[in-house]
Amino acid sequence: MSDKTYPREFLPADFAADSLEAIEGVYRELLGRDISNKESLEQWCRDWSEVDSVVAEESSRRYVKNTCFTEDPEVKARFMEWLKDISPGLKKISFEMDRKFIASPAIDELDQAEFGMWIRSVKNSVELFREENIPLQTEEKELDANYDEVIGAMTVDFDGETRTLPYMGRILQETDRDRREQAFKLVNERILEDEDKIQTIFDRQLELRHQMALNCGMDNYRTLRFRHLERFDYGPEECLQFHDSIEKVVLPLVRERLERRREQMGLEKLRPWDSSVDPMGRAPLRPLDKGTELIAGCRQVFGMVHPDLEGMFNILIDGDLLDLESRKGKAPGGYQACFHEIRKPFIFMNAAGKQGDVETLLHEGGHAFHSIESRDHSLIANRNAPIEYCEVASMAMELLGAPHLDVFYGEGEEVTRARIDHLEGIINLFPWVAMIDSFQHWLYTNPGHSREERTNTWLGIMDRFGTGQVDWSGYEAVRAHRWMRQSHLFGVPFYYVEYAIAQLGALQVWRNHRNDADEAIRMYRNGLSKGNTVTLPQLYEETGIRFDFSFENLSDLIGMVREEIDNLEGAGV
Repeated sequence: MSDKTYPREFLPADFAADSLEAIEGVYRELLGRDISNKESLEQWCRDWSEVDSVVAEESSRRYVKNTCFTEDPEVKARFMEWLKDISPGLKKISFEMDRKFIASPAIDELDQAEFGMWIRSVKNSVELFREENIPLQTEEKELDANYDEVIGAMTVDFDGETRTLPYMGRILQETDRDRREQAFKLVNERILEDEDKIQTIFDRQLELRHQMALNCGMDNYRTLRFRHLERFDYGPEECLQFHDSIEKVVLPLVRERLERRREQMGLEKLRPWDSSVDPMGRAPLRPLDKGTELIAGCRQVFGMVHPDLEGMFNILIDGDLLDLESRKGKAPGGYQACFHEIRKPFIFMNAAGKQGDVETLLHEGGHAFHSIESRDHSLIANRNAPIEYCEVASMAMELLGAPHLDVFYGEGEEVTRARIDHLEGIINLFPWVAMIDSFQHWLYTNPGHSREERTNTWLGIMDRFGTGQVDWSGYEAVRAHRWMRQSHLFGVPFYYVEYAIAQLGALQVWRNHRNDADEAIRMYRNGLSKGNTVTLPQLYEETGIRFDFSFENLSDLIGMVREEIDNLEGAGV
């Protein structure tokens, strides 16, 4: 697949979005234009979108650099300049742009297929905008950056070397149980050393978010955040029902798998460090040990799913748009960002030589393909999509790539092991999502709660969605603070239930692929190409699946996963 370029048509080639003064000047020019007829309004929208794309890319590049090098003072200074000096001003002027747009007498003449979803989104933003919330949002983002810095700086001494926390995840897969316990203990003791720092960050974020809701005339932040996230197709009640369905449908299978694990390991009780190791005592899966590098191997896997996917991945390789290795001073986690002017994705992750690294790159690769498939839309708003669908793009790619893991392992049982591990990970995702999501529903509908109340609530949620089969004795403090490892709580509140909703979509794509691979890929790519031009249920429909997280759909799809695990185990693992 040959790459494309998207030259500027409105902005001068030498324009740089590196100061609020420069950016404001361009927006002021747009604000001064007459947009009273359809033709002038359409051109204005396309020019506005070009400016937004340039500004969004500058913002993304500073964010990416800051997560890659959290300890670099110059990088941090540029990122904080954006957060504190530029972004607040942009929020004000963006609001002015939004108001001018929806006030145009020609707005109803715009083509609904191209502009309809954007108009709905802009009207929502205008209704929610409050100038007094801008400094609160700025502080909220600063606190999230502080959280990344605290977590990114954490290391432990292990085997005579200084190790990052992502690296220590490797040790939890080793067969030596004492070493696993030692690794678990060191990592969690290190996290608890900074417990007060993390809690203090979170306390303040909760205060800020509640005040934002009050400023918008709402009783709690949950109501505001559901509007911010444009959850027009479901609400809190459906989420709570989903939690109930997960408890009834998924937990019994999780318990079965844990009991099987306990028996295979010959243990009286499972401990927290027993969940990642192979229960048969085999060496951990190390996909890179046979000489195939992570990037090269995943490129082959993508090509086996469809040649065009390999071509898309080459865009990232050739553009130096990957930062994959774990290192000290790098923020935790993984993500795909978009550089909107050049319309190319960037992938960030913390690889440490585990099978999970392959799954993460397949996952983020799915996001990257989504970005590339939808990048030809003229309007930047139409190149994005709801998170509930974005995660279908990524999770489906994990499932579609799984049969091709022989690229890393060759022939033999390791591919089957990796596939079973992945499917068990999908099963285990649902209760964890239910825990994090139900925790957030409580957090934001109980403003002013104490840390003790927060801890007790979290423990109650863990009891509800736990299995009672893991013995945490001696590590009660770790269990009480497990939520602190979930960065979404700090950076993107309420963004988590989407993973479980989207997993149901991804499982449907996988089911389609098992029935007709070519048609499933065609429909998958068709859905990705729509960007944000249709509603969330329509996006699912365009992909050949249903937006449905009912008890019945969950039961059907979990039954399919159970059957696949049984088949793989029957083939001899």
